Amino acid sequence: MKVLIINGSPKKNGNTAYAINEMVKVFEKNGVETEIVHIGNKSVSGCIGCRKCAETGKCSFDDIVNTTSEKLISCDGLVLASPVYYASANGTLISFLDRLFYSSHFDKTMKVGASVAVARRGGLSSTFDQLNKYFTISGMPVASSSYWNSVHGRVPGDAEQDLEGLQTMRILAENMTFLMKSIALGKEKYGLPQKEEKIFTGFIR
Repeated sequence: MKVLIINGSPKKNGNTAYAINEMVKVFEKNGVETEIVHIGNKSVSGCIGCRKCAETGKCSFDDIVNTTSEKLISCDGLVLASPVYYASANGTLISFLDRLFYSSHFDKTMKVGASVAVARRGGLSSTFDQLNKYFTISGMPVASSSYWNSVHGRVPGDAEQDLEGLQTMRILAENMTFLMKSIALGKEKYGLPQKEEKIFTGFIR
């Protein structure tokens, strides 16, 4: 099993990384391979709605979005982690995710998703909800924990003191591992849910 982890923080070794690493320890203990892609310090353009991806199956901006898309194909789970900026995720991460999910046309059904938000104080729940929307439009089950997936910290290293937040990360990784393994067994026995042909409804005629 493999989990792809996206670090949306500009700081490679900040509190977001600390939260992620708490999950990595649990994944490794359970024999789950992990790969971290750090995109928060990259220059990532937003989607321009050119729709070239409908023809090519990849984004017309050939950058870290396309290389990450290739990694995601073979993964069983995806973790999105971000610091909180004005009660929402880092703008670089959102630009990245908009393009990643829009341009990658492979089936993500039953890949397990988990979101993690890190902040000094507030805006965690709104960021958590924002990131989960990428999963719930893609047929991806969302892993949960014993609390909303959040860790507190202002300067790098503060997260170490948020014992409840770190416990939330560990439980999240355990639950995610269980869910991925259960889905793998279910796919083996029953296959994936039957697909319907997509219906698009336009409200302006």
